[in-house]
Amino acid sequence: MVLDPPLGVHDHLQGVLGAPYSLVLYGDFECPYCRRAVPVIDDLRERIGADLVVAFRHFPLAEVHPFALPAAVAAEAAGLAGQFWPMHTLLYAGEARLRQDDLRAHAERIGVDPESVVWPATQLVEDRVEADFNSGVRSGVRGTPTLFLDGVPHHGDVTVDALLAAFQV
Repeated sequence: MVLDPPLGVHDHLQGVLGAPYSLVLYGDFECPYCRRAVPVIDDLRERIGADLVVAFRHFPLAEVHPFALPAAVAAEAAGLAGQFWPMHTLLYAGEARLRQDDLRAHAERIGVDPESVVWPATQLVEDRVEADFNSGVRSGVRGTPTLFLDGVPHHGDVTVDALLAAFQV
């Protein structure tokens, strides 16, 4: 299993391409395990600092999580306004609040037009979510969260200590 495509400018990034360490998370905004992984990744970013670049790729498991796809396209729509990461943070914060009214409220909270993050406006970004999902399938992703560390799948625990050990930091 190999990350396909490799980390690049098309990804939503925290950090800088070319950093010594990279982490790609294939996630689903309705997945409780992803919700638990996000603060771990945030803590890892604090510990490693500028030596780590983190990317998020969408892998909405719509058959089990009916609100995952609308949340993914809402995040992408917020991204058009330069607010992907603030929306990402709100979508994973607290309890999963991912209904249309919740998505509008999240958008308003970060200064994005609330109607831009719900259908039909989100048709503009559906291809981006589909491209992420397809890259996950090509990379062997079967569930969420799936992490790739330096382009290699991580099969261990999603804890700060386990990730630091995997990176050999």
